[in-house]
Amino acid sequence: MNTKFLKLTLLALVLFTASCSNDDNETVVAETETVSNLEAPSTASGYTKFSFSKNAVVTTDDWDIAFRGTTILVNGGVKGSDATEPARTGQGAVSIVSDIFANVTTVPANETFKQDTATLYAIPTGGGNGWYTYNVVGLHIIAPIAGKVFVVKTHDGKYAKFEVLSYYKDAPAEPNYMTSVAGYYKFNFAYQANSNTTF
Repeated sequence: MNTKFLKLTLLALVLFTASCSNDDNETVVAETETVSNLEAPSTASGYTKFSFSKNAVVTTDDWDIAFRGTTILVNGGVKGSDATEPARTGQGAVSIVSDIFANVTTVPANETFKQDTATLYAIPTGGGNGWYTYNVVGLHIIAPIAGKVFVVKTHDGKYAKFEVLSYYKDAPAEPNYMTSVAGYYKFNFAYQANSNTTF
């Protein structure tokens, strides 16, 4: 009788432990946040560094992406020749996905992630290869490319995704190069704080 009771007690303990472990590893859906009017400084002013985990601009080395004009850096890889670039102190990288933001629910394969190099950025600038197009004739507007999502491995190895919505202050629906103030990012992001590879 005591042996049977002991076996049942051990079985209950194993099941309880397993259920607790599953709770710890449970997928948590990352909430989408919106950042508005993040100022990207002029060429001579350095970069604005942003942390996904803090949802804030930072001045320390725990940044994930950094902005200057139309250039976006990741905190991983090699610093270029530009003296105003922040040092790459993290393991950051980025994978570019062509899809709707809400549809990007899993982290892409490791081999698709790239880091900044001394001569090439992981997020290219201009020409429609990166995050924007530029209308040279007439409008002279920097326009984010719809359906371009950037999945970021953060400086400390977690994951976030973001999409740029606007490059102009207060995100006007129809920017005007004569009146709209450039160099102010609006973007959506979702950050997975528990190292899961799903959003």
